[in-house]
Amino acid sequence: MFSKSCEYAIRATIYIATQSLKSNRVKLGDVAQNAGSPEAFTAKLLGILTKSQIIQSTKGPYGGFEIPKDKMNEIKISQIVYAIDGDSVYNGCGLGLSECDASAPCPMHDKFIKIRVELKRMLETTTIYDLATKIKSGKSILIR
Repeated sequence: MFSKSCEYAIRATIYIATQSLKSNRVKLGDVAQNAGSPEAFTAKLLGILTKSQIIQSTKGPYGGFEIPKDKMNEIKISQIVYAIDGDSVYNGCGLGLSECDASAPCPMHDKFIKIRVELKRMLETTTIYDLATKIKSGKSILIR
C-alpha cells in the first residue's frame, strides 16, 4: 500500500517520537537502525521530514532528531505519507493501472474506493503520539 520509502519514514518518525517522549534526541545511525532502513536512505527521508516540519533537526555534538512532545498529538500519519508519497495512496488504482476512474474502472475499482476512504480516515485520525505510546508501553513493536 505504501512505498518502501514511506514505510521507513513512518517507522523512523515513530522511533524519534518514542525517544522524544524520554526527552532524548537521536542520531541518524540510531534512527536508521531502529527503522530498519539503510543510513544514507534514512538521511534523505529525515531531510524531507524536517523540511515538512514533521521532525526537528539540531546540529552539533548534542544535536540529533526530535519531535517536541506538545507537537506529537498534532502530527498525523497522513502528513508523513503525503510528505513522502504524495496523495497517490488516496487516488491510485488498486491494480496499479495508470488510468482508472468511475468512467473506465478496473475490476476492483468500486471495492477499492471504500478501502481508500477508510485508509484516509485512519491516517488522518492517527497521531504520532498514539503510535509512539503503543511502542513505549510495549503493546506494539517497530521492527523485528
